Amino acid sequence: MSVRHPLLSSLARSSLAWGILASGLIAGCASLGHLHQPLPDGTRADVAMLETTDIHSNILGYDYYKLKADPTLGYERTVTLIRQARRQFPNTFLFDDGDTIQGSVLADYQALARPVGCDEELAIYRAMDSVGYDGATAGNHEFNYGLPFLSQVTGTPMNVEGGTSRHCAGPHFPLVLANVASARDGKPLFKPWAVLRKTIEAYTPDGSKLEVPLKVGILGFAPPPILQWDQQKLNGKVTVSGVVEAAQKYLPELEAQHPDLIVAVLHGGLDDRPYTPDMENGGWHLAGVPGIDALLLGHSHGEFPGPRYADMRDVDAKRGFVRGVPAVMGGFFGKDLGVIKLALVRQGGQWVVDTADTHSEVRAICQPAVKGRAPDCVAPDPAIAPLVAKVHEAAIAYVNTPIGDTRVRLSSYFADEGDMTALAPINAAQADYVRRELPRIHPELAGVPVLSAAAAFRTGFGGPDDYTDVAPGPLTLRSAADLYFYPNTLAAVKTDGAGLKAWLEQSARRFHRIDPARTGEQALIDPHYVGYNFDQIQGGIAYTIDVSKPAGERITTLTYHGKPVTAQQPFVIVTNNYRASGGGHFPGLDGGNIVLASPDGAREILARWIERKRRLTAADLEPTSWHFAPLKTRGPVVFRTAAGKQAVAAAAGLNHVHQLKDHGDGTATYAIDLSR
Repeated sequence: MSVRHPLLSSLARSSLAWGILASGLIAGCASLGHLHQPLPDGTRADVAMLETTDIHSNILGYDYYKLKADPTLGYERTVTLIRQARRQFPNTFLFDDGDTIQGSVLADYQALARPVGCDEELAIYRAMDSVGYDGATAGNHEFNYGLPFLSQVTGTPMNVEGGTSRHCAGPHFPLVLANVASARDGKPLFKPWAVLRKTIEAYTPDGSKLEVPLKVGILGFAPPPILQWDQQKLNGKVTVSGVVEAAQKYLPELEAQHPDLIVAVLHGGLDDRPYTPDMENGGWHLAGVPGIDALLLGHSHGEFPGPRYADMRDVDAKRGFVRGVPAVMGGFFGKDLGVIKLALVRQGGQWVVDTADTHSEVRAICQPAVKGRAPDCVAPDPAIAPLVAKVHEAAIAYVNTPIGDTRVRLSSYFADEGDMTALAPINAAQADYVRRELPRIHPELAGVPVLSAAAAFRTGFGGPDDYTDVAPGPLTLRSAADLYFYPNTLAAVKTDGAGLKAWLEQSARRFHRIDPARTGEQALIDPHYVGYNFDQIQGGIAYTIDVSKPAGERITTLTYHGKPVTAQQPFVIVTNNYRASGGGHFPGLDGGNIVLASPDGAREILARWIERKRRLTAADLEPTSWHFAPLKTRGPVVFRTAAGKQAVAAAAGLNHVHQLKDHGDGTATYAIDLSR
């Protein structure tokens, strides 16, 4: 019988442990050897760059204006696509391209109604952190709530007027922004660039699998016109440079960190016209800056690759290349996920993009609807809704605050065809505000006629439910938010009759030129001219739009209280800060002729006006101020809007409109008889 001595038993266990540890160290060193030994040429790796953009704080698939679920949008469904892509691609990076914190009722609630505290993470960032992002940039709408709010909710101390020096709760990923700096010290508000490090799977030419490090540098850019669009909040506080200039300034710094790849994260789209430093959509020009390996786009609320860019020079709109650089723009409102599949190959000791095996795509959360059936949408990720449940319920309670009632249906289904019911309350509220405030600030303008301009923000761009529709009955804050979708502030500009006509001519570009002799169908609306730039002006004026004439020559009559408007006749026109400061490139509007810049939001001004009225009737709303010039056409003139709304058109007096074809996806084609 053998008895093991306790000491010998302990030594034996120690020897065994050391053996296990030693073998582990040897194996680890063997694995680490791949990290330090040069990779053979021909080694390959596929890396997917995943992109969200223009989420606009649409966290859930929910319509706060109609108080019902909407499965066609929402970040919670984008997360499902993200998780699917991560299962498909072993090597992924996830980025957000901006316009993240603003754009929904929930966002307004956290910024305006009950602002989040320093120790409270914004709901959209909480949701994003649960998924895990590698980086992001800021879009133009990040600045809508002001620098103090942006500084706080991003957890970024800023040396600007109103900026916080505290380290508040912010997202758990780096925000980079190279072209916006503090006017005090010239330093970028956010870090201009960051370097990310991950271990990825790669394969040698003989098929051996390796785990190797990859360093990815990211540079961020916002649209330069933010200084115009949010002039009141940014003027004198920040400086903004062009995206090309910012890239040229900071790329050498980033390249000095020896990244394997550099990704430009631009909140902007594509425009191949001659470059200017204040260009809104500078992606085409940014792609031409040497050193950028991939380009993430946004802002345009479109998809790239896609047919919208098929005719742009040096652009492959099918495989997703801009001037030879792989690029993607992943939609908006959480409807899509952008994916760049980068095929990397090792050449001369460096990773090189194999363009032949690289492509981009936009993955939608919903497949198109077919007639009689709802869209086929992916299920929401179940982890997201519980994270924001409390603030979601609070936002619903907030927008249900009563402010009055209406006897008139206020809708934008036919706003392009002459139904101004959704715009007339906005114009009335804006004009009332300025008529009361302007004489106090500018008594010399007390006798100048005040007009008001408003555009329908919701005209179907986001789908068949993307229209304003306030039914007769109670009005709540939700109704005001539905009527006035964006958190703009109010502004008024001084102009003259010539400026007024130029304003209306620019707005009339919303329409295609119609040929009366053509026998086939002609589309009335030019989809490239966005609905929110079709300003309709009221306040005692009447005007005619002749769509048979070329753009710039369509306003054929223009009167004020029945008398022709003269070129020198003075006017004050009320609008929003975006338009007054140059948004939409309207002639004569660059911020230089603003006579009133209100700190009050246009939406809040509208809500207070409704509260004072208590009840809206047809007598409170100025009739439509314009009409189409009579035009007899040989073929039908058509447009598309929500299906089954002909009765709405008739109630608004548009008896010359009738539905032609229901497409089965919630939309329909209508015809308009321009001769009536």
